[in-house]
Amino acid sequence: MTVCAIEPEAGHEGGAGRAGCAITADGCYAARLAPAGDSFVPERWTLDGPEPYAVRLPGGGPGEPCAEVQPLSDGRVLVRRPAGGRHTFSLLYPTGPGTGELPLGAVACPDEDTRLRLLPPAPGGERAYALAVGPRSTAVWLVAGGAFGLQQLAEVPGRCSGGAWLDREGRMLALDREMGGRSKAVVVDLGRGGEMSPLLQIAEGSDDRVLLADPDSGLLLIRSDAPSPGQDRLGWGVLGSTLPVRFPRCLRLADCTVTPFAVQPGQLLTPERCAVALRVDGALGSWIGVWRPAERRVDHFPAPAGWLAGSGLWTAEGELRLPYSTGAVPCGVAVLRVPGQERRRAGLDVRPPARPARSGERAAPAAPSGSGPAADGGAPSPNGPADEERLPYCSGDMTDFLLTPHAASTGHDGSGASSAPRPVPLQQAPLARLVTK
Repeated sequence: MTVCAIEPEAGHEGGAGRAGCAITADGCYAARLAPAGDSFVPERWTLDGPEPYAVRLPGGGPGEPCAEVQPLSDGRVLVRRPAGGRHTFSLLYPTGPGTGELPLGAVACPDEDTRLRLLPPAPGGERAYALAVGPRSTAVWLVAGGAFGLQQLAEVPGRCSGGAWLDREGRMLALDREMGGRSKAVVVDLGRGGEMSPLLQIAEGSDDRVLLADPDSGLLLIRSDAPSPGQDRLGWGVLGSTLPVRFPRCLRLADCTVTPFAVQPGQLLTPERCAVALRVDGALGSWIGVWRPAERRVDHFPAPAGWLAGSGLWTAEGELRLPYSTGAVPCGVAVLRVPGQERRRAGLDVRPPARPARSGERAAPAAPSGSGPAADGGAPSPNGPADEERLPYCSGDMTDFLLTPHAASTGHDGSGASSAPRPVPLQQAPLARLVTK
């Protein structure tokens, strides 16, 4: 599963803020900080059973509030607690009526300008990582699942934000690095001591960031001001492709913030078929958008009441699962079937069944009625140039990273030269070492 559960840096990403919960890459568990009176308590959701259910894990003392939580694939929940220039990490798990806690250690951040946060759940779900952003450099920490406890894996010059996994092994990490007043996406190889190389540079003076990545198809969701200097635009590209980055007009919604949070997995080497879930925030509230690169339109759906905004995951079959919590259903999952792929009618199917909602819980924040295109006032033309702007990549070459051992390379001739000019040869890019010959 491809999910997004990151907190954008203020002033750096045009996102809508922290996701309502974090979900493991396999979709089996979720975790959030649930309200409990005047405070918040860690809560684990089990999602792989017949019905979702929640277990609260009130660990630690009253003076140790949790700042972040993240589930692991074995059902334990990682918690981060800041305390006096340090961030302590522990694993919580249910033990009958109580909560068991396994302390993991602490990361010291003596500089008051250093900010530490968890990275999105890693593929496999056995490890967890954190990003410590200092004034001049950023450190990547392994905070759970390591053989030797907490471990600093890499240090990247500059201030980094974002975080997207480019492979299924949890080795290649995309970060948005700020240097010289500009942000460019870079890739950090955690398996080789944090080797770093450029990932995305559309124009020399543009801010180019990676929001989401899907390892199956190679689809990249990006945000850049290259097509409109000073104004961020949402676009897409393909990891390692020689094709230009595209900025569809249908993703420009007036007076709204559009943030992608999940990509449909399982679409091997066919990124144009991937369904992308969008969180749309406007004056009327928040709702769900569904978009595919091949269709050049956004379908709009009202969010379920109590949606943990910004959270969700796709199944390979094209179902979008959205966690929600209301007074009537404290732990529920709404299923949105993608138009054009579902065998039943499109729309939300809320599970588990509950009694009729109260009047205050019926309506989700208003969204455009029905579903359909949202591209500058009309249905987009399939011809392309009128529907999207295209700008070339300037990045490291990662084409072969997408190829399976039995796939033939179509982007290089016999001498190894690329069919299109590229600034960074394949042999110099760290992903080239992962190619199976």
